[in-house]
Amino acid sequence: MPFATIDGISTRYEVLGSGPPLLLFSPGGFNATIEAWSSTGTYAQTRPLEVLSRNYTCIAFDRREAGQSGGRVERITWSHYAAQGRGLLQHLGIERAHLAGGCLGCSLVLAFAIAHPQSVASMVLYWPAGGPKYRLSSQARFAQHLAFLEEHGLAGVVSLARASGKPFGADPRGGPWVSLIQRDPAFAERYAAQDLHRYKLMVLGMSRTLFDRDTVPGAEPEDLSALDIPALVIPGRDASHASSAARYLEECLPLVQYWDVAVPEQTRERVATRLTEFLAEFRAVEGGSN
Repeated sequence: MPFATIDGISTRYEVLGSGPPLLLFSPGGFNATIEAWSSTGTYAQTRPLEVLSRNYTCIAFDRREAGQSGGRVERITWSHYAAQGRGLLQHLGIERAHLAGGCLGCSLVLAFAIAHPQSVASMVLYWPAGGPKYRLSSQARFAQHLAFLEEHGLAGVVSLARASGKPFGADPRGGPWVSLIQRDPAFAERYAAQDLHRYKLMVLGMSRTLFDRDTVPGAEPEDLSALDIPALVIPGRDASHASSAARYLEECLPLVQYWDVAVPEQTRERVATRLTEFLAEFRAVEGGSN
C-alpha cells in the first residue's frame, strides 16, 4: 500500500473503487486501521468499505499512531486527527469529498467538517462512539497508562510494549504510542529518553480534552448546530457506542437523517441499502478532484 507524508508523519492509505471521492475515518478506537473496516465489531458483519467502493473512490487510511502510520509524541487533539485526513485529500489532489466515520472516527469526521465545511459533501456517522460509560472507560485507559508509568517509567513502557505486542485499547498500560514503540526502534529510543514529568502532563491533558463529555467527543454542540452538511447517523447500542450519543447528533445536526433501526436489524443487506440510498442523494461532488 502507498504512504503519504502529512505534516511530517507517514500515513499508510489505500484507494479502492471508482466514482466520487469518499474519505473514511477508520473505527477501532486508538487502533484505527484500514483493516478495521472489515475485521472489527459490527463492521466485520456489514463490511461497509466493500459496499461503498462499488460506487465511490474510497480512501481509507491508518490513523496516526495506529497500524503502519507514523506519529509524534505531542498532546494530540481532534484537530490533529482531522488534519491528517485533510492532508491526505490534498496529497491526492482532492478538493471536496464525502466523509464516513466509524466509532471514534465519527468524531474525526465532525472535527474535519467544522474546520473545513466547504470540503465536505456529506457525512456518514456509523455507530458514533460516546456516552457516559465510554467517557469513563476512555479516561480510565489513560489512567492505567499513567499508573504504569509511575511504577516502571518510560523504559518500562517500552519493555512492556515489545513484550505484549498489544495496542492501547487491548492493554492500556502501553499508552497511545505503543504501536510505534513496537515497530520503530528509533522512535522507541526517543520515547524512552524524553522528560517523564512533561510526558505525564501531556498524557493528562490528552485524557481531559479528548474525552471531556458524556455525548460524542470532538465537537461543540454550537458548531454542530451550524453545520449545514447532510449527515446520516447509524446508531449503535453498547457501552462504547451509546444510543444517546447517536440521538445527540440527531438533535444537533440540522440536515441529519437518523436511521432508527435496532442493532439486531442492521443486517449487511439493510446497511448496504441505506448507505447507498443516502449517498446517492448527494453523489455528485463538484470540484471533487483536480
